Amino acid sequence: MDRFEEIQTFIRVVKAGSLSGAAERLDIAKSAVSRRLSDLEARLGVQLLTRTTRRLNLTESGRQYYQRCLTIVSDLEEAEQAVTCGDIELTGSIRIAAPLSFGVSHLSPVLNAFLQLHPDLKLDLDLNDRTLNFMEEDVDLAIRIGQLADSSLIARKLATTQLIVCASPVYLEKNGEPKDPQALEHHIGLSYSYAESQHWHFINTDKTETAVRMNYRMRANNGDVLLKAAIDGLGIIMTPSFIGAEAIQQGQLVPILTDYTLAAGAIYAIYPKQRYLPQRIRILIDYLVERFKDNPI
Repeated sequence: MDRFEEIQTFIRVVKAGSLSGAAERLDIAKSAVSRRLSDLEARLGVQLLTRTTRRLNLTESGRQYYQRCLTIVSDLEEAEQAVTCGDIELTGSIRIAAPLSFGVSHLSPVLNAFLQLHPDLKLDLDLNDRTLNFMEEDVDLAIRIGQLADSSLIARKLATTQLIVCASPVYLEKNGEPKDPQALEHHIGLSYSYAESQHWHFINTDKTETAVRMNYRMRANNGDVLLKAAIDGLGIIMTPSFIGAEAIQQGQLVPILTDYTLAAGAIYAIYPKQRYLPQRIRILIDYLVERFKDNPI
């Protein structure tokens, strides 16, 4: 068995989290993946992976070997690109994870244009709003909105989006309009499930900050679901402008507490720290940065 083929199979197993997932990605039989992995462990004389009922996990030796393997593959790709002359046709695939609402409304048109420029490239787009673990999931690049706490990731800013607090005319007629942030404590909120804090933060005219803990009637992991609930009069929502702007323009929602400032949310392209970033991913990130140009959305 070719050692490099074993390394590629091992990397794919780790990224997919399962033998069947790796087999699908490599377009070979699951038994072939299992055999390559067994041969690799036998040759090295160490166990690289442990099996649980749900997925495969790296041992400590496997984790060290995996990082070295990533470097080897990146170095080889870099060497091949270094000797390539002229215009480079991008090939291969890129797996991207992005929030559902932003992916549908803003990201997908940009990715479609990128694919038209590079006909031999494949994109695998996973639209979800959950927290992402690059180590455990087969993702090359992610688009995320808000503060990034994970220092093991590299982030490039694409754009900003302003947060808006709003409610439907029906809700405001029934419950009254809050005149200051503290009044929100007596109202019903609609909450984003993955928000790091269940408080809403407002900046007063004197630059001090007011944090209000909302009483939530509904929590959801998708902004469009919360938007529909707000339009139906179920509560007050704090939402990015790219989700709520159209409903406001159509009169379905009314901005409130407009005398107070809300923090703008940043939209990032993020990827793990590594010595070399594959060219197809680097070019895509540069393209996204150029297309969005840090403009408000």
